[in-house]
Amino acid sequence: MVETETQQPIFEFSGKNMSLDFCNTIHDRASGSPRELLTSYDRLLLWGQEAQILSEEEAKLLEKEAHHHKGEAAATLQQAIELREAIYRLFDATTQGTSPADSDLETFNSALSHAMTYSCIEAGPHGFEWGWQPEKRNLARPLWMVIRAAADLLTSEQLEDVRVCASDTCGWLFLDTSKNHTRRWCDMKSCGNRAKARKHYSQKRRAS
Repeated sequence: MVETETQQPIFEFSGKNMSLDFCNTIHDRASGSPRELLTSYDRLLLWGQEAQILSEEEAKLLEKEAHHHKGEAAATLQQAIELREAIYRLFDATTQGTSPADSDLETFNSALSHAMTYSCIEAGPHGFEWGWQPEKRNLARPLWMVIRAAADLLTSEQLEDVRVCASDTCGWLFLDTSKNHTRRWCDMKSCGNRAKARKHYSQKRRAS
């Protein structure tokens, strides 16, 4: 069941970019026991709601569609996870200054080609803007804006500001928008504070 907007959010959005936030739908990625957050197609819809790319009405319509096409919904979820990992590796390669794997580029470009068949130009309040065709029953719809966001970031100057969280267990991606571009943690309130606490504890032990 798709949760409503009044319920407590379960996903975190510290990446400063939709595609990076999508990559961060797995907890403790860099640890020996990562925890998958996209455990069902309904969870994918919930992420879309919390990311504000799906309205509650759109999510409920897709939930109903998925209920009638369970095999397709399962395949879409698997595609989403495979796409997420390919996008993650593309950005991770950038942070390490290495070349991306051809297979990851192929996976992403295939998804991009498919998503762009549903894109269109619309008249907006301040001129023309990108939009999407009214394919509200297409189960892959939640992925289209993620793919577009990833493509835009991969081809922008901001690509050099993509970072991997410095936590040994986290591995989340984020866009470093700090003034001096020295941000190390995906979220100072979580990974940053834990790292500081560990450092403080280690210093106390050495001093005792």
